[in-house]
Amino acid sequence: MTLIDLLSPAAVISPLRANGKKQALLELAQHAAQLTGLSERDLFEALLQRERLGSTGIGDGIAIPHGRMAGIDRLVGLFARAEKPIDFDALDGQPVDLVFVLIAPEGAGADHLKALARVARVLRNPAVLEQVRAVRDPAAIYAILSESAAQAA
Repeated sequence: MTLIDLLSPAAVISPLRANGKKQALLELAQHAAQLTGLSERDLFEALLQRERLGSTGIGDGIAIPHGRMAGIDRLVGLFARAEKPIDFDALDGQPVDLVFVLIAPEGAGADHLKALARVARVLRNPAVLEQVRAVRDPAAIYAILSESAAQAA
């Protein structure tokens, strides 16, 4: 499974117009609900519950909020580029401008962890970060992520 197996062109949001972490998670849950048919409120609660365990802001302006949900049979990703950096309580204390949401089925187990690792690996590539931050168009962002995912596979 590659990053692009998780992401569709419709799952790339640019710009994300949130002013804070909760607002960002709510906007992302709204988009995820449209993609998955799951309840926006349930998605928001799952993402928020995970954030309460510790920030998913991994550093370098990146956050990977994730959650497990009943009613979904595959891993689903959503990528957003924030209009303005968001305070996400990241590990390095820096605001976040790139967010990859991962929604997994309740019983995903190791697949969920493998997908998180794959997302982190692609987004930790400085060249990918530079390219994604240089464009605003969702289609261009999807193309960059597709190309980098193919190279990482």
